[in-house]
Amino acid sequence: MIEPLKHLANTPVKPETLELKFSDIAPPLTERQAALESARCLYCYDAPCVNACPSDIDIPEFIRQIAQDNVNGAAKTIWSENILGGSCARVCPTEILCEQSCVRNKTDECAPVLIGQLQRYATDNADKSAHPFARAESTGKRITIVGAGPAGLSCAHRLAMLGHDVVIHEAQAKSGGLNEYGIASYKMTDDFAQKEVEFLLGIGGIEIVYNSALGREISLSALQSEFDAVFLAIGLGSTRTLALGHEEAPGVMTAVDYIRELRQSDDLTALPVPENAIVIGAGNTAIDMAVQIKRLGAEQVYLVYRRGEEAMSATDHEQALARDEGVQIRTWARPAEIELDNEGKVAGMRFVRTAEDGGKLVDTDRSFSLKAEAIFKAIGQTLVSDELDPAIELSGGKLLVDESLHTTLTGVYAGGDCTGIGQNLTVEAVQQGKKAAESIHQDLMAAGDK
Repeated sequence: MIEPLKHLANTPVKPETLELKFSDIAPPLTERQAALESARCLYCYDAPCVNACPSDIDIPEFIRQIAQDNVNGAAKTIWSENILGGSCARVCPTEILCEQSCVRNKTDECAPVLIGQLQRYATDNADKSAHPFARAESTGKRITIVGAGPAGLSCAHRLAMLGHDVVIHEAQAKSGGLNEYGIASYKMTDDFAQKEVEFLLGIGGIEIVYNSALGREISLSALQSEFDAVFLAIGLGSTRTLALGHEEAPGVMTAVDYIRELRQSDDLTALPVPENAIVIGAGNTAIDMAVQIKRLGAEQVYLVYRRGEEAMSATDHEQALARDEGVQIRTWARPAEIELDNEGKVAGMRFVRTAEDGGKLVDTDRSFSLKAEAIFKAIGQTLVSDELDPAIELSGGKLLVDESLHTTLTGVYAGGDCTGIGQNLTVEAVQQGKKAAESIHQDLMAAGDK
């Protein structure tokens, strides 16, 4: 039961239509398509696509291996740098990273090489009957990781490869983090996030303790005393508020909470859906929310942002997807008032028109209202710092780390969304987890040599 929306009717869309609307948005390449696409790659020596890849995958090499019908080799090339290469192939904004940098991405060339789809082809079709990597000889060291999202899982796998024993504490009932709970269902289908976790754990040496949250079942000080090192991959556990009245009224909900319920639902027909919806935000989560509620049957969906389209953090590709779906994107508008009906339920929202003055956002004397039975907040998330040691330093509301992912506490490292590094992309979280593992290994081995 989605409590804030329990007064709304369930989706009017038929089950067979929902199945189509929430099927894979980017169907995988066939063997023939992969062969043709891989042949388009120029296998550049100084490949700009590699420089644009946050996880340092040798892109020309794995594409060459596909062209040579060596799918297992291609997948291992990917996994050697990004063990979550399958999920990243599905959710990574390749259009602004590797594919944007592709030398084929010129007017005369028509289109870049479809690097993301080739990566998916390799990781989906490789033989997974045996894990592709073996553990090094045991170091006798035990490391704990808080959070089984992309950063935590990546860190755990690399540490296990290096011969360490790893215990992950995960607050939820499943691993995967945003891959499991926060990505639009049509981007990652068929329980792929859990299948990828199962594959990752095949290396051995990794234990996951579920329903174990920092500040609830475990404390940072206890973990520090029990383990040789701690890696924090706790994400951002709290959603920002609009700082308006009536935010607890029936009909107001955070987008991440609705998306979580949608992704965990076994029956999409049981989801409550408003006739008209407003989504506040400008990132990929806002787009995911707007598109999914539209596909679930909302007649009118507005995505509203206080600045212009050029300032939206959602990529042009994501914005185009929303428009194609019929989502109305309204810019230069600041939420000013949640409007209620006579029963105290959401009836709409009033917005103040905004403008830029000397680089600053200012209100104008104009306003407008939109009718809606539900308002979804996708205005960013914040770190829940109450559960952390007061001695750990923050910067901009996130964990402060150095280039090697050390926090200000000895033996404690951090990566992923809980730090202020990068654009909060899955592929960046994977890279930070891998980099932190290498830092932990180096530090522990150096300490052992003394």
